[in-house]
Amino acid sequence: MYETGCTKPVSKPKTIKPGGKTSMKRKLLSAVLSAAMILSLAGCGNKAAESTESSAGTEGTQQAPAEEKDGAGDAEKPAEVEDTGAEDASQEEPLTCTLTVWSPSEDQDPEYGQWLNTMCDQFAQLHPNWDITFNYGVCTESETKKLIPQDIDAAADVFIFSSTGMENLCQANCLAELGGKYLDTVRAEYPSVLVDCLTYEDGGVYGVPMTTNTYFMYYDKSVFSQEDITSLDAMLEKGKVAVPLTDGFYMASFYLAAGCDFFGPEGKDRGAGITLDSPESLAMTNYLVDLVGNDNLVVASPADAIAMMREGAVNAYFCGTWQAAQTQEVLGENFGVAPLPSVTIEGSEVQLRPFSSAKAIGVKSTTANPQVAIELAMYLGGYDSQKAHYEMRGYVPCYNKLVAEEEIQKDEVVAVDAYTIDNIAVPRTSFTEMAYFWTPAESFGTELRDGVITHENAQEKLTAFQASANTSGVE
Repeated sequence: MYETGCTKPVSKPKTIKPGGKTSMKRKLLSAVLSAAMILSLAGCGNKAAESTESSAGTEGTQQAPAEEKDGAGDAEKPAEVEDTGAEDASQEEPLTCTLTVWSPSEDQDPEYGQWLNTMCDQFAQLHPNWDITFNYGVCTESETKKLIPQDIDAAADVFIFSSTGMENLCQANCLAELGGKYLDTVRAEYPSVLVDCLTYEDGGVYGVPMTTNTYFMYYDKSVFSQEDITSLDAMLEKGKVAVPLTDGFYMASFYLAAGCDFFGPEGKDRGAGITLDSPESLAMTNYLVDLVGNDNLVVASPADAIAMMREGAVNAYFCGTWQAAQTQEVLGENFGVAPLPSVTIEGSEVQLRPFSSAKAIGVKSTTANPQVAIELAMYLGGYDSQKAHYEMRGYVPCYNKLVAEEEIQKDEVVAVDAYTIDNIAVPRTSFTEMAYFWTPAESFGTELRDGVITHENAQEKLTAFQASANTSGVE
């Protein structure tokens, strides 16, 4: 079945690249950075998140669903510690500095091992010539895109953000662009889909991948066989499958399977918009019209689906890593996880394809300590930190060498997530115009569910869906 393994910008973010023209501002920054490093001039700020020496919280666990719509060092030092650090930390120029670092509260909560604090302490130990004082503040990934641009001077030097909010940060010139050895490391050590998610339309890469955000399928092994789970149509002959068709994040998997483009084939062509109206999409719409008429198809959100699974009313559902633990508790030894299945369209098998985005470590473009900040960002997204995040909070890693390890691959959720990212996931753009899609998609899915869309009006409805998905609704 699968192989285990792993709105338009106000101004284009400026970048600093070796050998190119440099302004006085760029020259000043370049004098601070090593020749192997590139930073883009962008800014971040947050008045709401106060900087403190320590912070803790208890709101939830693991990753939140994508709505915007790692352990201590081992005896054998991972290669990336050398790649992302100085060539020899003992030879680094002595310096004293203060870095402000933001993360969600759970990453600083003793109940979850204080991942951020622990990793920052380890980073300091790896750089004995750097006397670093860490100030910690609480800011969720979804808050960064709103709060950081408000006051870049008050923002953290290093922070966690979602790739789906990257354009907001780039428009405000908040993010530092990776370059040199750092960019080489990110491209070599992380899945290309995640790197694509963190690549802006100017071609720059603006963050270090930290974990994935995609979805797949949970199922009851006592109901479905390994052969069944490769086909949604086959599954519907055996049991109840919940699909959140009224949520565009999930419904998009059907239209991505039909070859629809979201801002061009590479997701980087803003002018191309969202293309949903095609013969293939019409065929998929007609398939969905029939699908909702199947008594074994349940249109339900992941939260509702797991409750129904607990009651025995659902045997499989679409979701991501954030409900893995709850689903394991419900299914016990019958817990199963698999990539999204295929569907049969006009006699041909078509693989459903989910969106994927990344949670990442970002660096403020105006940080007073760029060398230390970029090294910390690379460390927080590196092997040791991702391993600790997995052990402390169940964060699915995305560092290729860690994901490929035998012990990690024994975790079915990690294996399926990695397969999905490497083989079928589609990078979700950070363009703010993507926001136009969600409400029309919800309405379209609701009309499918309620039988308003029929074979007779499918073309009319699909054409209207495309038009709505490409406008803000206020123009």
